[in-house]
Amino acid sequence: MPEQADVLIVGGGPAGLATSQQLRAHGVPHRVLEGGDTVGYTWANLYDSLTLHTGKHMSGLPGRALPRAAPLFVPRGEFWEYLRDYARAFELPVETGCLVDRITRSDGTWTINTRGGPLTARALVVATGIVANPKAPRFPGQERFAGRIEHSVTYRRPDAYVGRRVLVVGVGNSGAEIGSEIARAGGKVTVAVRSGANVVPLTLAGLPIQYLAYWARKLPRAMQERVVGLVRLMSEIKRGPPVLPRPAHSPLDAIPVIGFHLVDAIAQGLVDVRTGVAELTTDGARFTDGSVGSFDDIILATGFGAALGPLGALVQVDPKGFARRRDRVVSLDQPNLFFVGHNYDATGGLYNINRDARLAAGLIAQKT
Repeated sequence: MPEQADVLIVGGGPAGLATSQQLRAHGVPHRVLEGGDTVGYTWANLYDSLTLHTGKHMSGLPGRALPRAAPLFVPRGEFWEYLRDYARAFELPVETGCLVDRITRSDGTWTINTRGGPLTARALVVATGIVANPKAPRFPGQERFAGRIEHSVTYRRPDAYVGRRVLVVGVGNSGAEIGSEIARAGGKVTVAVRSGANVVPLTLAGLPIQYLAYWARKLPRAMQERVVGLVRLMSEIKRGPPVLPRPAHSPLDAIPVIGFHLVDAIAQGLVDVRTGVAELTTDGARFTDGSVGSFDDIILATGFGAALGPLGALVQVDPKGFARRRDRVVSLDQPNLFFVGHNYDATGGLYNINRDARLAAGLIAQKT
């Protein structure tokens, strides 16, 4: 017979830990299933130089702020240590090595199949985030490319790319940081930009741009656009005209590139910019403007999607690929199903996790 639990949380990263802490505060019995071999497995395995774009004052989890001694923008390693300390301090019931293969529902009960056997629960929290589901487009001619292709999620450090010709496809935050890091380490980097990129400063008047975004979100849309325009004007006055094409959408509609790592590298001639990839060739790529380039390596900085695979057809998704929800965290498709870590905007993923963990735990506690 499957082991039974009152509530199961799938995912032992920031979202799962925050929800667990809140459920414990409400006295709700639960278990946290982490597929990796450590708490915060994703943060243990992202690239070494990764640093939070969000200020530490708005990046802590419920009940425990980031340390006062931490820098304003916390490096990956320090944040991972914070997650482990968080789990220890609140004695959270995290079970590592519990990779979830499939989730089903029958007679009002959730069944979660793991490699260690099935578990059942009355309520389920999916806190899997997005990193477990990297988007990796396949290009025409990809099978004939003689070099290596990897997604940004597997990148760790620039050493392996020194002296090599590297094409970075995509200019989200990971692509911008990885591309500029490799270029400064001695790689010959080209970035392929399909639709442009909105770039905003990491700080404004010494404060994280996230803090401005938090307050700007409270304004009417027209006023928000004026704030965006002012920030853009200030950046152009200080740094000159943009070196990347500007997309059709506003920075309010998708997370922009935060910081000028890549912009500065392009301006200094360290990084070349091309249009989108039309096809791959034996030794490189042909771009949509007809130009060609030779490359040893291709890094797909093509983003991530919500990690919903184990749910199969139990849920439908919204236009951005996240499960349909009401009240931020409640499934529109299944009862007693909640999502934490699936809201992303300019106020920061961690800020949203803090908010959503409280919401989900409170709603679950009301049902006990």
